[in-house]
Amino acid sequence: MTPLRKGFKQYLKLELSLSANSVEAYLVDVGKLESYAQELDVGTTKLSFQQLLGFLKWLNELGLAERTQARIISGIKAYYTFLMLDNVIDQNPAELIETPKLSRKLPEVLENTEIDLMLNAIDLSKASGQRDRAILELLYSSGLRVSELTNLKINDVLFEEDLIVVTGKGNKQRIVPVGKTALHHIGLYLNHYRKQQHNTPGNDSTLFTNLRGGQISRVYVFKRIKQVALEVGITKSISPHTFRHSFATTLVEAGADLRAVQQMLGHKSITTTEIYTHLDRTYLKDVIQEFHPRN
Repeated sequence: MTPLRKGFKQYLKLELSLSANSVEAYLVDVGKLESYAQELDVGTTKLSFQQLLGFLKWLNELGLAERTQARIISGIKAYYTFLMLDNVIDQNPAELIETPKLSRKLPEVLENTEIDLMLNAIDLSKASGQRDRAILELLYSSGLRVSELTNLKINDVLFEEDLIVVTGKGNKQRIVPVGKTALHHIGLYLNHYRKQQHNTPGNDSTLFTNLRGGQISRVYVFKRIKQVALEVGITKSISPHTFRHSFATTLVEAGADLRAVQQMLGHKSITTTEIYTHLDRTYLKDVIQEFHPRN
């Protein structure tokens, strides 16, 4: 890693308080910019506005997804802001680059019957089955991001209060209610599997561990969900995030307050949460009928 990228990494972590995943993505993006600058035989600190436009044109020609391009632009703008703050450059060539407005795609969701099929397909006679059932129950019961789930500690689960303490993006903590069914399966997992397991150093307090006693990975959760979905004949393109979408949709369709859903999901802005109102148009009609004086 170049000295500039090392400094940029510290800026992202300490000043912007970005998650480890976001930091890693931004560093990879700056690496792409460094490779592009090398082809032009200049450093990233010497690139002009026109040359940055050429970089963006090159990204577009690679066929990268719209959202990926938008993230790269955000990363590049943050990089040049860092260079300005660190007095490495005195003019910001990325200042006039606009981040494109993205179309908001409706997320894929699972019906309650489909989730029940998946949950009931897990073999609880296996120790790993107890763990996997607890993972899926918790994802659907609380709407966690997969990274939030894999980073949970045993003490984050407050059984008596039916709550969990979640550390989200930017290391911000929030309290999320958890259903008794999910807590029941977490309890079974802890009592019949987790307590007897040998842990790798530093993972004594980790809630969900793999067979070697280390923290379970996001990749495992993703692959396991895909596997169970295929076993029960679900052909939708799903991931751990699908459980998060399904959690939010279930609440909104039942008439839950959007602000409450926003807090449970850990959304910074309520506009992010509002997408779930589009999944059930009756929700919007009910809101108008209940609160508008002409209805």
